Amino acid sequence: MSSPVPDPVPPAGSGSPDAPPRRPAATPALIWTALALVYVLWGSTYLGIRITVETLPPLGSAAARFAVAGVVLAVVLRLRRGPGALRVDRRQLGSAALVGMLLLAGGNGLVVLAESGPPGVAVPSGIAALLVATVPLLVVLLRSATGDRPGLWTFVGVALGFAGLVLLVLPRGGSDAVPVVGALTVVAAATSWSVGSFLSGRLRMPADPFVATVYEMAAGAALLAVLAAGRGEFRGFDPAAVSTRSWLALAYLMVAGSLVAFTAYVWLLHHAPISLVSTYAYVNPVVAVALGALLVAEPITAQVVLGGAVIVAGVALVVTTERPRNPRPRTPAPAAPAPTPVERSTG
Repeated sequence: MSSPVPDPVPPAGSGSPDAPPRRPAATPALIWTALALVYVLWGSTYLGIRITVETLPPLGSAAARFAVAGVVLAVVLRLRRGPGALRVDRRQLGSAALVGMLLLAGGNGLVVLAESGPPGVAVPSGIAALLVATVPLLVVLLRSATGDRPGLWTFVGVALGFAGLVLLVLPRGGSDAVPVVGALTVVAAATSWSVGSFLSGRLRMPADPFVATVYEMAAGAALLAVLAAGRGEFRGFDPAAVSTRSWLALAYLMVAGSLVAFTAYVWLLHHAPISLVSTYAYVNPVVAVALGALLVAEPITAQVVLGGAVIVAGVALVVTTERPRNPRPRTPAPAAPAPTPVERSTG
């Protein structure tokens, strides 16, 4: 779930000599272009994962995806900001590493495993996206368990979303049934992702979300590589046996999913209302289901439509009731750092 982040523009009429210069206003066209990138690219990563794991080892390909994306981002930051761009203290490094392992190794890694395997065992990409959509609901439960008291309508949204989850995975006959083990694996992924997202707002993380993401990707990629080696994914691996479409899908995940959409999301956090940016949470699953049906003929049954619609409705209710009330422009520090884009989607 996206956390409210302060608007970096100081209040109008502020006479403080220390106030940062006012950012140039973003045009509606730019905002909607960036939002469309987040909607489509993050929504399409579930299909990208499915195609990648057709001939590439699941956890190994996920490790490569985040390792390459992290290195590219680190190089860009180093070139643009100088030698100290990635400097953090040990506590910040440890926090970022823990969050990265929960988000990427636990969250993304389990989604990748759930989408791999033969038909009847693997979870369709659209179903995976709908199950992952429960992340905002799980974060609300974590907040409640630690003493926070969300409002009544937030809990109504949570109950609605989990009712949709039950409808979606309810056993049914036929080849279109959702694999139960795979579905539970995605739910475990969403739980790991939720814990990582929840902790990221309570640990001492690097102040810059781009820097935090570099270390999260590095830690997540390292653990994914270790797990891939433990599963024997690299024994007998022959790059020549990998299909062109799997290589292209992996490259797409690296560039479109982990870099382009990431940059667009961070830009939106600084130029658009958080209530608008948060709409990705219930648009991404719709995009994922549509792309899975159109491009790889994933079945859309009445049960998928009903369960998915109930989940999306519950998430939409939580997102809209949890958005900041009476928002007003504020200066950025000393507020908590903005959530990093890798916390937004397990795709």
